[in-house]
Amino acid sequence: MDSVFIVSNTSSTMQIISGLFISQPISRIATAQSCTEARRTLLESEFDLIIIDTPLPDEFGDDFALHASDSSRSGIIILVDSTKIDDFGSILEDAGIFAVPKPVSPEFFNQAVKLLVASRRQIQKLESENMRLQSKIEELRMVDRAKCVLIQTLKMTEAQAHRYIEKQSMDLRLTRIAVAEQVLRTYER
Repeated sequence: MDSVFIVSNTSSTMQIISGLFISQPISRIATAQSCTEARRTLLESEFDLIIIDTPLPDEFGDDFALHASDSSRSGIIILVDSTKIDDFGSILEDAGIFAVPKPVSPEFFNQAVKLLVASRRQIQKLESENMRLQSKIEELRMVDRAKCVLIQTLKMTEAQAHRYIEKQSMDLRLTRIAVAEQVLRTYER
């Protein structure tokens, strides 16, 4: 975790929350005192973690939390008065936002941050794997299209078309998708 964005209407709360991160290697801590200011900051920068201390002067803070969840890849913790936590918990949880009841002990807060960071790492791994698989699927589609074109235009069998693409890939030192693109440019009408 490199960057933290703290949204709170009181400087003392910002200092307390910032103090909880002293032992962690954070390169940047940014702050805002209203949702309007926070939205502007979020347009300009990306953060690993956003902490929202409710209520805020221009709105409660739950709408900003939902906005931040939709428009960024940040982990979000919203601090809500313990009497109101049930009102917001399920809506925010569905958006991937951790609702933490106030007052919160430093130990509980640190545990919440660690849990959020761990879950973000898992999500990032899944997103990376998803992108890799999407790329692989796209490659397979392109190669299959090229095989179909070779089968239709050059009357090759499926095995011959496959062998042709593999051999061209090795001989020309190109990826299979690059060979498939060449085949499609050459033979597709």
